[in-house]
Amino acid sequence: MNDYQFKVVKLEGEFVWHEHRDTDETFIVLDGELHIDFRGGASGDGSIVLRAGQMAVVPKGVEHKPRAHAEVRLLLIEPRGVVNTGDGATSERTVVNDQWI
Repeated sequence: MNDYQFKVVKLEGEFVWHEHRDTDETFIVLDGELHIDFRGGASGDGSIVLRAGQMAVVPKGVEHKPRAHAEVRLLLIEPRGVVNTGDGATSERTVVNDQWI
């Protein structure tokens, strides 16, 4: 929609620390429990927990790391072309955009 993508994602375990310098990222939990840790930013370090039906927006430029103790299903909303592991970072968790599984 208008160059934004709505991505259905499954996550279990720890993701990688990353940031998106030029865009916010929206997380909507569909099933399970998602933890998001933060470093820096206007609010400093911390973390939040999201459960099914809850959502959070990570502001652009805030370093964050999603994690889940058990599988969580969520909807990510972000502009087309955003790399899931952040600006300039690649890891074993980097996924090519528009990958259908």
